[in-house]
Amino acid sequence: MDDRDITGDLDRVLYSADEVAARLAELAAQIDADYAGKELLLVGVLNGAVMVMADLSRAMKSHVQMDWMAISSYGSGTQSSGVVRILKDLTTDISGRHVLVVEDIIDTGLTLSYLISNLLSRNPASLGIMTMFRKPEAARNAVEVGYVGFDIPNEFVVGYGLDYDGRYRNLTSVGTLSKHVYS
Repeated sequence: MDDRDITGDLDRVLYSADEVAARLAELAAQIDADYAGKELLLVGVLNGAVMVMADLSRAMKSHVQMDWMAISSYGSGTQSSGVVRILKDLTTDISGRHVLVVEDIIDTGLTLSYLISNLLSRNPASLGIMTMFRKPEAARNAVEVGYVGFDIPNEFVVGYGLDYDGRYRNLTSVGTLSKHVYS
């Protein structure tokens, strides 16, 4: 879906599909270099990271394995509920493995902080974080993120995996959602 298909739903486009693809290719090259000679397990955080994980893994030049987790601190609204739940756990044993968590967005850091603690308790050889989008102004938990696509304003954004109530994930660009959509 292109932003022209949803005229009026976005206040503005922050990043076009081409800008997102170009930045993701840069991140893939950096990750390839940083993990050269290591077997890497990408752990995608569902549902939002589906687009990022698919495109990142295809842009990488090295072999990677993938697994998925679903954790949530959102309801159907636009702000974190503050309660973190694991909805789907990994099927892979990560003990002794090099793991890179792939996120769509980090805002408060609450969900990711919980996830990091959980995964570190499973004794990976290393644990890194990659996110396509980060809201530095919204951060409440300091989380070290090795790979960031774009820092974005503390506004409600949709597209490229980011949703509002399950919609807009398949939007190829990323933009701020108009308030009339969710008020």
